[in-house]
Amino acid sequence: MNYIILMGRLTRDPDIRYSQGERSIAVAKYTLAVDRIGRTNQEGHEQTADFINCVAFDKSGEFAEKYFRQGMRVLISGRIQTGSYTNKEGIKIYTTDIIIGTQEFADSKNTSGDASQVASKPAPSNAIGNGFLNIPDGVEDPDLPFN
Repeated sequence: MNYIILMGRLTRDPDIRYSQGERSIAVAKYTLAVDRIGRTNQEGHEQTADFINCVAFDKSGEFAEKYFRQGMRVLISGRIQTGSYTNKEGIKIYTTDIIIGTQEFADSKNTSGDASQVASKPAPSNAIGNGFLNIPDGVEDPDLPFN
């Protein structure tokens, strides 16, 4: 079974391209910095992260283009895909990417850093319970992943 779930922060804004042909589709590429649990470096500090390349197609790619920004924490699921190509110098380069099946926000809009900061931050004036923002009636966006 080839299935993976990751949570990490975007290292930069997604890179978006559109395929050519009869039906153009969005292809979004981004890298997640995923923390390693329980690993320490030589100085005894927790190992920083692994940097995982991710690719989202079509509606998922458009969603990433519209909503994802550098530093956001996101939760993704998908499959691992390996490949290879030969570069200009004639050297074979091996690749590993996560092909996105689902992707979603892992933090509320106003959350940065770790969970300890969440409890100490005052809620915005339009916030309701659990850090969700109150969206006014009549605002509809078909691209949002919720009703």
